[in-house]
Amino acid sequence: MPNEFNERIIEEFRANQGRVGGWFEGARLLLLTTTGRRSGVPRTSPVGCLPDGGGQVVVIASAGGADRHPDWYHNLVAEPRVTVEDGVFTYEAEAEVLTGEDRDRMFARAVEADDGWAEYQRKTDRVIPVVVLRAVGGAHRLNAESFAEGMKVVHDGFRRELAMIREEITSSGAGIGGQLRMNCLTVCQGLRNHHLGEDTMLFPQLTPGRPELAPVMDRLAREHEEIAELAESLRLLVSATETEPGYLLQEFDRLAAELEAHLRYEEEQLIPVMAAAGI
Repeated sequence: MPNEFNERIIEEFRANQGRVGGWFEGARLLLLTTTGRRSGVPRTSPVGCLPDGGGQVVVIASAGGADRHPDWYHNLVAEPRVTVEDGVFTYEAEAEVLTGEDRDRMFARAVEADDGWAEYQRKTDRVIPVVVLRAVGGAHRLNAESFAEGMKVVHDGFRRELAMIREEITSSGAGIGGQLRMNCLTVCQGLRNHHLGEDTMLFPQLTPGRPELAPVMDRLAREHEEIAELAESLRLLVSATETEPGYLLQEFDRLAAELEAHLRYEEEQLIPVMAAAGI
């Protein structure tokens, strides 16, 4: 039976490329579609998530500390192939339930980032499952009707993630936890992948027959290199054994400011061209 509360979240999530208000505003959220273990019917649930790098995300079957695992967990145990919607992309993934030390290490990392997970565990006698979702199969499907629309969707996804990371840095206290490090590393990798895709696929598609775009493309190429250097500096900083949060915030803000200026310029210069060309 459909859950009215979940259905409203799903509708809002899809209508706003992953942004929702209310209880989940500002939280990392994805839509997880599993196959009903009895019905065989696809079932979609909004689930909190944690970046885990390398095309992986982690979800935790907390059910708010209830004494029963959520239905989506039972479904993916029966059929591990699932569909993930992150607001920007939709893709197929394989679910793996972590066990033993792997489960405990990942759950501890989640608790370090948000003690709410520990509170859920205190409320129940069951061991709350931790599940890794690994992207499989072909390319991710962009949640947009065109590449012009998709550029803004992808850019806004980076903006949303950077805003969440900044908030996490400012509230991190005296040290930088493992999940915050992973969040930073994941967004740095995402930027590299995004710019590589633009350099090798999108930009070569736009430039033929448009000599007026040459100075725009030259500037964007330079900015890709500059942002790559800033992202690499941030990666090295968060990978260090000891990182002072104040300095991390300073360097993070440098990257975020340069990236925002770059995104705005790219949108102003390229989206009208792409829309006019029907790309």
